Amino acid sequence: MRDLVIIGSGAAGLTAAIYAARANLKPLVISGVLPGGLLTQTTDVENYPGFPEAINGFELMDLFRRQAERFGTEFVSDTVNAADLKDGGPQRITLGSGEVVEARALIIATGASPRWMGLPSEDRLKTHGVSACATCDGAFYRGVPVVVVGGGDTAMEEACFLTRFASLVTIIHRRDAFRASKIMADRALNNPKIAVKWNSQVTEVLGDTEVTGVKIKNVQTGAEEVVPCQGYFAALGHQPNTGIFKGMVTMNDAGFIEVKNNSSYTNIDGVFAAGDCADHVYRQAITAAGMGCRAAIDASRWLETR
Repeated sequence: MRDLVIIGSGAAGLTAAIYAARANLKPLVISGVLPGGLLTQTTDVENYPGFPEAINGFELMDLFRRQAERFGTEFVSDTVNAADLKDGGPQRITLGSGEVVEARALIIATGASPRWMGLPSEDRLKTHGVSACATCDGAFYRGVPVVVVGGGDTAMEEACFLTRFASLVTIIHRRDAFRASKIMADRALNNPKIAVKWNSQVTEVLGDTEVTGVKIKNVQTGAEEVVPCQGYFAALGHQPNTGIFKGMVTMNDAGFIEVKNNSSYTNIDGVFAAGDCADHVYRQAITAAGMGCRAAIDASRWLETR
């Protein structure tokens, strides 16, 4: 029986591990399918405090991990296939290997995955002009045209943000009207640096080593055209990686874990949540790290009362 198990090894999970290990809880981190989280798929990170020069996302997460290891965190490179959670514990998780791990307290830091179009060219050019986070990468596209794919509030927000840097932002939407709220849609439509390709979908992201444009097809006429751009932003929303906890942990309609007030406490006593799996608003490394800190402190104080 362990005192604390942390599921996830992104900014939230590793920060939780650092704080928990320093509190002598000897945490076990289940690394998951993407050790280090989404940040490991990012090239330059310019907005994480303490790094005045850009740092590679993989290198940043490696520093997080080494710091956690220094204080005694143990890591298991495996996934979680099932969970049996109950008030007060013990919390039981079954790993992909079949091993069952028990813990008095559990921190869920499984993150969220961006939704993509699913194009081979989109996947090939990720981190080479293809992104799913304007806040993270927008500043790299100063003075050049970019495209945003989507029609919801996320797409409107990303497009408006990108106008601070890009010379032109073209929104590509498969319908003839946005799904976004009227205020967000109007904000985008009234921005002189935003153009819209209605009734269109991307069929290919163009470029050998960097994005040079996108090929789009009109879903009504079948006509194809190329939209030149140097940045491609998928703004189709995020899917929280919380499926195995469904029916146990309270979530919102989109599957993000709900926490109590300004804490990391879930509806299950002894189970805490941190990072993008419980954050549908910000989804930044720095906010995930802060939530990981909060979860470790909450878990430590909870364990002290037991």
